[in-house]
Amino acid sequence: MYKRILVPLDGSHFSEEIIPYAAGLAAIHGTELLLLRVIDKASGRDEAARYIDRVASAHGAQGKCLLAPGDVAQTVLQEFAHQPDTLLAMTSRGDSGLAEVVLGSVAQRIMRGAQKPVLMYHPLGKRPAADSSVRLTRVILPLDGSTLTEAIAADAARFAQWVGADLELVTALGDVSGANVGEPSGGEMVSLESGYVRAKGSELGKQYGVEINWDVLHGDPTEAIIGHVGNRRDVILAMTTRRQDALEATFLGSITAGCLRKAGVPVLMRLP
Repeated sequence: MYKRILVPLDGSHFSEEIIPYAAGLAAIHGTELLLLRVIDKASGRDEAARYIDRVASAHGAQGKCLLAPGDVAQTVLQEFAHQPDTLLAMTSRGDSGLAEVVLGSVAQRIMRGAQKPVLMYHPLGKRPAADSSVRLTRVILPLDGSTLTEAIAADAARFAQWVGADLELVTALGDVSGANVGEPSGGEMVSLESGYVRAKGSELGKQYGVEINWDVLHGDPTEAIIGHVGNRRDVILAMTTRRQDALEATFLGSITAGCLRKAGVPVLMRLP
């Protein structure tokens, strides 16, 4: 599925936190792992080159340093497009430590311009060890019955197939105990949602040849998904977010954003 995994770094330990996941993915099929450092001032090139060589050597990866005065995001996108079968894996913030938005400005532009799923991770501030690669065993796909959430279903299934992981479909029900007259009861809602994720899972399993699991969660969707992930590190989420001009404004209030911030695992994200 992928012939190269591209990880943009900005010199901070925040940006390095995605490396264990990228290294674990690269190890499965011997996929090329390229760590990219883009700088906007020629005076810092030697230092940046030493940095990227050191980090790449520590993780068994290739390193590349590029000079791009004034447009880091565009340079990352150009390198991304240089080889079509590339997975872009990156953290949602880096050296600037932007806490007021979910995605830093560079990450926002890359998400808009990639036009493919991007593996995004919200860093916790812990520098990864050189031997800390993560082996993924499950891709969790939250669905709510909408075409928006299903837009990444095929990507999630292909990704699970590529890494040899299970694909688990989940849907979250809010409080259904007080259903109004004429509305489905709580038990009926669980049955309906169970039928939905089972049918969708069966469809994806047959089409992509992946092992399927499914579950119906209860409570606030964001908190239910985060609770379902728990403390596991061997999973990723696959989710979409709405395409808007003010991406960060809508993104902050979305289920995808909440899961990215709090679940502690990468999210395979795309704009539908």
